[in-house]
Amino acid sequence: MDNQLTKSYKAVFIDWDDTIGDFVGAAKRALRDMYEKYNLSDYFASHEEFVALYKPHNLELWDKYGKDLVTKEYLSFDRFFYPLMHGSKIATVNCQLSTICALAETLSEDFLNLTTNYFSLLDGAEELVRYLAEKYPLTIVTNGFVEVQYEKFDKSGLRDCFAHIVLSEEVGCQKPNQRIFEEALRRNGLAAAEVIMIGDSWNSDIQGAINAGIDQIWVKWNPGQSDPDKTATCEVSNLREIMELL
Repeated sequence: MDNQLTKSYKAVFIDWDDTIGDFVGAAKRALRDMYEKYNLSDYFASHEEFVALYKPHNLELWDKYGKDLVTKEYLSFDRFFYPLMHGSKIATVNCQLSTICALAETLSEDFLNLTTNYFSLLDGAEELVRYLAEKYPLTIVTNGFVEVQYEKFDKSGLRDCFAHIVLSEEVGCQKPNQRIFEEALRRNGLAAAEVIMIGDSWNSDIQGAINAGIDQIWVKWNPGQSDPDKTATCEVSNLREIMELL
């Protein structure tokens, strides 16, 4: 793989969470706040235990959601119900199942609110988006829930830079399903060979673009972590490098 592009493009597709917006950072702060606010030490030996139960199960649920195996509502609820029920102190919690279910519902709602409140742009994101918007029609191609994603788009101050927003929940499928990329192509009136996709997730953004026949720029925030089976048209370690490519 040569980190140079050998052709020009008519439009650019961009992922949102953890490519433009710092979702990982916002989620980390939200989980910390919730642990204290809702006295989750009643269920877990530590905040670290809570996160260790939450994170892999949340990823598993998103994978199932992408395959239409669970609903949005189930994902939102169970990603907190599961860790509550498996916390090391659950046996000492003197409450009924209905109380735990109600807490899981509350955590689910507050998590969406907090991650939206804590939204911030990643380093170089505003500079990159404004640079690209001067040269190309830009399209957001992202997974996520409608009620929070549009709030983050507006909060970013960059929404006017994008000609189109293609959101998984509105399309009815998630990246890496090629249908979401095909919808983005349709809205732009372009063929796959005429656009390039920028994203941080190989599984969602890069593999999805490959599935749709679209070139890719993979933003590898941890470039030291390599996998010979995972490659992209180009790889960068920060957003400013993209301005040298496009």
